[in-house]
Amino acid sequence: MRIGFFGGSFDPPHLGHLAVGHAAAEAFSLDRILFAPTGRQPLKTNGASATFVDRLTMVSLLCEAQPPSRRLHFEASSVDAPHADGSPNYTVDALSKLRSDCSPEDSLYVLVGADAFLDLRRWRAPDSLLQLAEWIVVSRPGVSLQQLQSLNLTPGQLSQVHLLEDVHEPANATHIRELLRVGSDCSGLLPGSILNYIHAHHLYGT
Repeated sequence: MRIGFFGGSFDPPHLGHLAVGHAAAEAFSLDRILFAPTGRQPLKTNGASATFVDRLTMVSLLCEAQPPSRRLHFEASSVDAPHADGSPNYTVDALSKLRSDCSPEDSLYVLVGADAFLDLRRWRAPDSLLQLAEWIVVSRPGVSLQQLQSLNLTPGQLSQVHLLEDVHEPANATHIRELLRVGSDCSGLLPGSILNYIHAHHLYGT
């Protein structure tokens, strides 16, 4: 199987995440994509606004929100759940666990935004990350994919990196949280099921 790992805060998950998942699945013939909220991101000192349980539940709702005509094997994953001791979550650990659970014949792909990938050298064990999986780097507004040259990847590492361009997300999670706080209607950015969950649990100041 060709398995995609899509990690991140998902605070909240939105329709742009689905757009990325569909584009990656089509471009790289992925059979499954695991949407995996991160328990505690080491490079984000403020942490997520919503709890891990809330974010995992909303990711499940996001995966269920696809129209039948576009139904793919998207699923929520707790592989990057918070640690009992509160220590940060590192992608290399999540990928190592996934790799150990996969068949040797399976291919593992990581979906990541170009802005985050440009910080790869700040991640734990970046060279190991490029050995554990292939990477699908998604274009971002204001980020030139030419900037990826600054990572000084070897030819072998570059062969593990694939670019996914022309994917336009309707908004980012930070903007959506701001809109929710001022009572704006985010129905064009979030599935109705996630909006209902946010309001029912009074997340993001609603």
